[in-house]
Amino acid sequence: MEQKIKRMKELIEILNNASRLYYQFSTSIMTDYEYDKLYDELVLLEKETNTVLSNSPTINVEYEILSSLEKVEHPTPMLSLSKTKSVSELQSFIGDKKGLLSWKLDGLTIVLTYVDGLLYSGVTRGNGTIGEVVTENVKRFKNIPLTIPYKKRLVLRGEAVIKYSDFKKMNEEFDDEDDTFKNPRNLCSGSVRQLDSNVTAKRCVNCIIFALISADDELPNSKKEQFDFLKKLGFEVVEHFEVDKDTIPNVVEDFKEKIKTYDIPSDGLVLTFDDVIYSNSLGSTAKYPRDSIAFKWMDQTKETKLKSIDWMVSRTGLINPVAVFDTVSLEGTEVSRASLHNLSIMKGLQLGINDKILVYKANMIIPQIAGNLTKSDNIEIPEYCPVCHHKAIVKEINDIKYLYCTNEFCRAKLIKKLSLFTSKNAMNIDGISDAILTKLIDEELVKNYKDIYNLSKYKDKIINFEGYGEKSYNNIIDSIEKSRKVKLANFIFALGIPEIGLSRAKLICNSFDNDYDKISKLTIDDLAAIDGIGEIVGSEWVNFFNNEKIMKDVNDVLSEITFIDSDRKQDKLANKTFVITGNVNHFKNRDEMIEFIESYSGKVVSAISKNVDYLINNDINSTSTKNTKAKELGVEIIKEEDLLKLVED
Repeated sequence: MEQKIKRMKELIEILNNASRLYYQFSTSIMTDYEYDKLYDELVLLEKETNTVLSNSPTINVEYEILSSLEKVEHPTPMLSLSKTKSVSELQSFIGDKKGLLSWKLDGLTIVLTYVDGLLYSGVTRGNGTIGEVVTENVKRFKNIPLTIPYKKRLVLRGEAVIKYSDFKKMNEEFDDEDDTFKNPRNLCSGSVRQLDSNVTAKRCVNCIIFALISADDELPNSKKEQFDFLKKLGFEVVEHFEVDKDTIPNVVEDFKEKIKTYDIPSDGLVLTFDDVIYSNSLGSTAKYPRDSIAFKWMDQTKETKLKSIDWMVSRTGLINPVAVFDTVSLEGTEVSRASLHNLSIMKGLQLGINDKILVYKANMIIPQIAGNLTKSDNIEIPEYCPVCHHKAIVKEINDIKYLYCTNEFCRAKLIKKLSLFTSKNAMNIDGISDAILTKLIDEELVKNYKDIYNLSKYKDKIINFEGYGEKSYNNIIDSIEKSRKVKLANFIFALGIPEIGLSRAKLICNSFDNDYDKISKLTIDDLAAIDGIGEIVGSEWVNFFNNEKIMKDVNDVLSEITFIDSDRKQDKLANKTFVITGNVNHFKNRDEMIEFIESYSGKVVSAISKNVDYLINNDINSTSTKNTKAKELGVEIIKEEDLLKLVED
C-alpha cells in the first residue's frame, strides 16, 4: 500500500507538471501516448488503494492562466470528458439509447454568445472555470457568422482549429525549416489568444461547433436536430452520425479510415446521448459530464530497435535529438525516424542504443516513440556540437531542457543561415544549393554574407568542384550580381531575425518608408504601434539590431547591395485594407496582386471584417461566403479593373 501511494505521488507530480507546461506555455515534455499511459496508471492505483489525493489530475482540471487577456468566469464549469479506448465500452455506455458519434477535434475550445442576432462574445475554455475574452479575434475566424437570423440569446461551444492544408501553406512561406510552425494545435492556441487580432486573421482559424448550450426559445429535444438548426443559421458543425449499440463498431471503423485524409486535426471521437432532456438529467461528476464520453484511438504501435540518436543543428544553434530505429510499417507507411523534440522528452523515455522501443503515429500522422521496453538510459548528451565540435550547453526554458551550440560560426548554423539568405524570398540567388554552400564553407571561401559577393575571386577553385563547371559558375555569379539590387523587406527577411517572416518584414518596412536607417533604430514601442506587431516580435527585432557581432556582418554586406524603392510608387492605397478572393485575370497570381497593392502602401488580409475597405472579386455577384459577409458588413466589392483605377493619376 505504501509503495502504491508513493507511486501515485510520483505520477501526480509528473502529470501536473506536464499539464502546466502544455496549457501555460504550449510546450510538451512527453507525448500524448505517454501522458495517457501514466494517467491510466494513476486511475488504476486510485481504484486499487481506494484513495484519491487532493492534487490528483483525475479530480482537478484547473491551472493558472498566464496571459494579459481579460478574464471572465464561465456561468457553469466546462468539464473534461472521461476517456476510453474500448469500442465495447462505448457500446456499454450508450446502452439501449440513441447516440451521436462525432470527431473529437484537436484545437482550442471557444464559447460563443450571440445576442439580438449579433456575435456578442467569444471566450476560451481557459481552466474550465475562468476563460479569456477573445471576441475581437473570433471575429477574424474564417467561418464564423458575425450576424445570424436568430434574434435571441444563443450560447454555443466550438473548437477553434487550423486545418492541415492551411497549416502546410503557412509553413511553405518559410524558406528555413527552423522558422516553421511545429503543429496546428499549438499554432491555433497561440493565434486565438493573440493580443492583436490582425495576427489571428492571417492564421486561417476556423471554428467548428460541437454543442448548443442554451437558447431563449425551446429547441428540439435532439442534439442531431439542434445541429441541423445551427447549420441553417450558417454555422459549421462537427461531422456526426446517429448510432446505437449495434452500429457503433462500424461507424468507429469508418471514422478510423477517414482520419487518414481528414483535413481537420482530431485526436479521437465523442459519443453523446441524442436525447437532450435525458442528457441533462444525468448531471456530472466533479470532473466529467455523464452524458458524453471520449474515444481515443487504440494507436497502432510497433516494436522496433533504437539504432542511434541523430543530433540535428538548427540555424539558431538548437540541437534537436532525433531517434533512428529499424524501419517499421505504421498506418500504411514506412517509418524509421521520430523527432524527440527536446532533452526532457528524451530523458523521460530513458532511451539507450539497442533498446526495444514502441513507436506509433500520433493522431495517425506524426511518428512518435510511445514507450521504451528496455530503458537502459545510456544516451550521452553531447558536450560538443556534432557539426563544429565547439562546446554545447544545456539551457532550461520554462522547465524544459534544450541543447544549444555555443559557436557563433558553427558550420551547420552558417549553412542554414546562408541558405536562408540566398533563398528565393530573400536575396534570390539562384544556383547556390546547400551542397554548394557546404563546399564553399568547407573550403573557407565563405564565412559571412559579404563573402558571397566576392566569390568571383575564386573562379578557378569553384569550377573544379565535383559536378561543377564554368557554366554553373557563371550562372551563380550572374545571379549574385542581380541580387545586389533588392527590396528592403526581402533583405530584412534574409537576415533571419526571429519571428520575422516576409509578411512582417514588409509590414515593418512599409510602415517606415522603406528606410533602412529608420528601421534599424526602432524601439519596442515603435514596433508595438504597428498593427500585427506585438512586444515579443518587437523585442526580437531590437535585440537583433543591438547585437554588435550580428551587426558587423550585416553592415559589411550593406556595402555590396542597393535597396530599390521602384515598386513603392506612392501612397495611393495607404490606410486601405483589401481581401482577395476568386480568380485573378490581370495579374499572374494572387501574390503578384498582393505585391501591387503593397507597392502603393495598401494592406492585404485574409478575412472579411468591418475593418476591411474592399473585397476584390471579379465575380461581384457571387454568393460565396466572403461576398455574403462583405455585403452584410457593408464592405465594397470591386473587380481588378476597379483596383487599377484606384491608383490611376
